Amino acid sequence: MNRKIIVFLIFIFGISWSQAQTNLYIKGVIKDAQNEKVLQNAEIFLEGNSNKVLSNHKGEFYLTDNGSGSYILQISIKDYVSKRIPVFLEGKDLELGVILIEKDITLEKSLHLINISEDELLDDEMNSNSLALLQATKDVFLNRAAFDFGQAFFRVRGYDSQYGEVRLNGLPMNKLLDGRPQWNNWGGLNDVIRNQLYANGLEVSDFTFGSILGNTNIDLRPSRLRPGTRLSSSISNRTYSGRLMATYNSGLKNEKFAFMLSASRRWAKEGYINGTLYDAYSLYGNLEYQFNKKHTLNVAGILGSNRRGRSSALTEEVFEIQGRKYNPYWGEQNGKIRNSRERHIKEPLFLLNYIFESNRVKVDAGLSYQTGFYKRSRLGYYNAPNPDPTYYRYLPSFYINSPIGANFESAIIAKDGFLKSPELNWGSIYKANTSLGQNGKAAYVLYDDTIADDQLTMNLNSNINLSDSIRIDFGTTFQELHSKNYALINDLLGAEYHNDIDIFSETRNDLATDVNKKKGDIFNYHYKLLGNSNSAYTQLNLRLHKLSWFISGKYELVKYQRSGLYQNERFLNNSLGKSERVKFSNWSLKSGVNYKVTGRHWVSGNIGLIQKAPILQNVFVNPRESNTVVPNINNEKITTVDATYFLRLPKLTGRLTGYYTRFQNTTDINFFFVDSGIGSDFVQEVLTDMDKLHMGTELGLEYKLSSAVKLSFVSSIAKHIYASDPSVTINFDTAGSNEDVIDVIGSKSLGIAAIKGYKLAQGPQKAIAIGLEYRDPKYWWVGTTANYLANNYANISTIIRTESFLTDPETGEKFPEATTQNVQNLLKQRPLDNFYLLNLIGGKSWLRNGKYLSVFASVNNVFDTTFRTGGYEQSRNGNYGQLNQDNLSGTPSFAPKYWYGFGRTYFLNLAFSF
Repeated sequence: MNRKIIVFLIFIFGISWSQAQTNLYIKGVIKDAQNEKVLQNAEIFLEGNSNKVLSNHKGEFYLTDNGSGSYILQISIKDYVSKRIPVFLEGKDLELGVILIEKDITLEKSLHLINISEDELLDDEMNSNSLALLQATKDVFLNRAAFDFGQAFFRVRGYDSQYGEVRLNGLPMNKLLDGRPQWNNWGGLNDVIRNQLYANGLEVSDFTFGSILGNTNIDLRPSRLRPGTRLSSSISNRTYSGRLMATYNSGLKNEKFAFMLSASRRWAKEGYINGTLYDAYSLYGNLEYQFNKKHTLNVAGILGSNRRGRSSALTEEVFEIQGRKYNPYWGEQNGKIRNSRERHIKEPLFLLNYIFESNRVKVDAGLSYQTGFYKRSRLGYYNAPNPDPTYYRYLPSFYINSPIGANFESAIIAKDGFLKSPELNWGSIYKANTSLGQNGKAAYVLYDDTIADDQLTMNLNSNINLSDSIRIDFGTTFQELHSKNYALINDLLGAEYHNDIDIFSETRNDLATDVNKKKGDIFNYHYKLLGNSNSAYTQLNLRLHKLSWFISGKYELVKYQRSGLYQNERFLNNSLGKSERVKFSNWSLKSGVNYKVTGRHWVSGNIGLIQKAPILQNVFVNPRESNTVVPNINNEKITTVDATYFLRLPKLTGRLTGYYTRFQNTTDINFFFVDSGIGSDFVQEVLTDMDKLHMGTELGLEYKLSSAVKLSFVSSIAKHIYASDPSVTINFDTAGSNEDVIDVIGSKSLGIAAIKGYKLAQGPQKAIAIGLEYRDPKYWWVGTTANYLANNYANISTIIRTESFLTDPETGEKFPEATTQNVQNLLKQRPLDNFYLLNLIGGKSWLRNGKYLSVFASVNNVFDTTFRTGGYEQSRNGNYGQLNQDNLSGTPSFAPKYWYGFGRTYFLNLAFSF
């Protein structure tokens, strides 16, 4: 072994040995303030110090430390108010005696936080990451980001949820397809998922290398949750109108055996947005057996079903006519609401864990298996009029923007017709399908885009304390995914069959199966996606007198493959069978340091150099029809750094964080119909070599005006922009309606899109909140938060920022009027409106003879403010002439579409625990 390495190791162990010689003990006993019952598994630590201990079965704790001076000792335990005790260490052991902890009368607030985040999550198009904030009940900034800013789809540091890692019992839950955790798999199980260990951003974690948005490990073991029975009922006017939940936790019997059962039901005939039904249930069971104090076996199962009606983004024209609750996806059929765009998720999950834990070593080995389906329904139309009531030809703007001149009379007639009949007309659809001219052939089909996954995950994680100052962590994870993807006929809507032929090219979608499809048949596309990921990480943690430091490294090998089950006539040689296997290997490194200036002031800094394989949905250009891989696709590269100042005074606590993150070499794929300078077609747009820059500050402060009153201030000031001009390629199914069908996908490079400096559509980039909370000794509390959100932007269209946008398709030359100034004015990015929101929360608790009754209520957006949470530019007008003409009237037919936030909403919950 190299001499320098030996000397370094001797030096490190010498430091840890010398530190161990001067360690002092802080001792105490934790008890319930009401009945003086001892409390086990309370977490005790000195703020600013990574060393933590748990109280034993007698409520006792022994915390070692080698520091001196003034500190804040924090004691935290589920269902109780965290206690902060100023202590002064002066070279001798400190005995604190009995410490009484009070029940948390605001318990329902943290449980309600989980509801808020799920309720505010709309459709997949939003790509919200509010659910990644469910663990944010301790940090005042993250608490506000989830509970208050989440209404506007605020994203912490502007990151997508794929950059936040979520684990159940140490097993990763992020999907290989899109990288995001699917919270609907365990939605409604609030009592079960409360025990969460969270590492913010690049902070060191005990169980994983982590990701830049942070990582959460949800411990499902019954022994780590409150024993007893809990019943609760809720009413709301948000996504669902009612909820029932029941949970029983046996607690450890004879210090060996424990089990836990939980069930919930949530429903709504119609949510806040018109036509959005909600129908969900969740079931959970967990069995834990402790062979002895060191060996534990845990088995858990989760079955969740979530069916909900989706809503649509709206143009400003539609919003002005119908309002923010309008939804074009639904209509009445036989007096009942029927939504054409439903989402149904049912993916049962099974987990098995073995845990070994001693004074120095902890090993957690886990296995999970998940199966089930994710369905999104859609109304398809074939040689028939578009049934969408907001289709541009049905709206007033179509007649105002007519190239032959504005027709205001027809525009008024169109507006009156839209006001009278804004819903999807199911009667007309059935009538069209059963008309004599159809001869049983469907003009309209309701079908489900279906993803049926089977995923196996294995994980091993170990923590070894070499001394009180040195800990080594390491782990490995294996994931394998088999994903079937297909369209399934849900309802023929009165017709007898569907003719499975592409209407643009008049070619068959599959040459091997019957072209006439019936209800329950697979049609249009059918393929498998295969993926597996192998990763390993190791981490060294060093804790000295005032300094703690870690360094962590990770290696990952990812493999993707498509296997076509249909031979598409448009892609004869490239649709059936397996594609090439696409491989990505990447290395990641991160490190951080924490320095205690004093026991009440400390600073930390982290840096990460991370490589990440592209998500599976961005690897194949058009996986529904062909095996074509995005050319020259490679790992995404992330460079990130953050620095934080922490303040922990007896009355004032908080942190100030600055961060800088650059994403390089990202890939994105979009699908849309476009009229451009190179023709008209339904295309797949592939963006490569795209960079993004995220930088900003986070501030969270909390001040105790008295023992009952608490004031908080939170702000996020950020700049999230595109940092490069990416390359744009469009791919299309056919070479044109009058040309021969081609065997391989048509493709054309449009060069670069000039988008550098444009703002990212990642939620508000400025957010400020001031909160005031009163906690009465008689077990009631009330709070209010005033929020200001600004600098939010809609997602830009990249294709209209390429050179092809300037080309006149009729002449092949540049539009003469497309001067630099005119183009800049037309494509200028404008922010969404800034707005204020006021929220109120409160509750009351009663504790009698060990039985706990609580009421929780909240009102969001008290003043019923109308605001846009996000949106996107449409790409239909793909050349300057069309877009300029469409914008002349001020009410373009293909204007940006926006999502609108909920108005005034309420939530009321009653819970009974015993």
